Amino acid sequence: MSMLRNLATSLINARDERIITTLPKAKELRPFVERAITLSRHASGLEGNGSEARGVHLRRQAAGFFHSGNSGVAAAAGRRGVVRPPRTAGVAAVKRLFDELGERYKDRPGGYTRIIKLGRRAGDGAELAIIELLGNPREAQAEEAARKKAKPGSKKKSSETKASDTKDESASEE
Repeated sequence: MSMLRNLATSLINARDERIITTLPKAKELRPFVERAITLSRHASGLEGNGSEARGVHLRRQAAGFFHSGNSGVAAAAGRRGVVRPPRTAGVAAVKRLFDELGERYKDRPGGYTRIIKLGRRAGDGAELAIIELLGNPREAQAEEAARKKAKPGSKKKSSETKASDTKDESASEE
């Protein structure tokens, strides 16, 4: 369970929203992370009376998927001169999960991750895989670049089809 929590924290806090791990770990991590994302998705869609309390409840449920840390904060809170420890990665993961990912997947009913097989590792022969969140910034940039490349080509095609249409019309008139 601790390994899954660490992997989930790494996946959510990763800059490009992907990690490389072994295939069995990735397959175990997928439903674990998707349940946490579903909780954040439900929290982003809350409205009406009691939504604030329900949002806190969902946030606390999701915090159970990560190492929350900061257990020494309460003991040191009243002492002068004691520096507060930094926020842990688990707390940052819950914050990112509810602030960014819940909004991103608000309309998506499920399937928030993708597993890509990489082959075998040289040292021990373990099968490696990339597990990534869908709709990540790197993926969005690639789609945007593909659209930019497709636009000039589509104009050429449309002008070619117009030219061929005019040739066909002139041939039919003769």
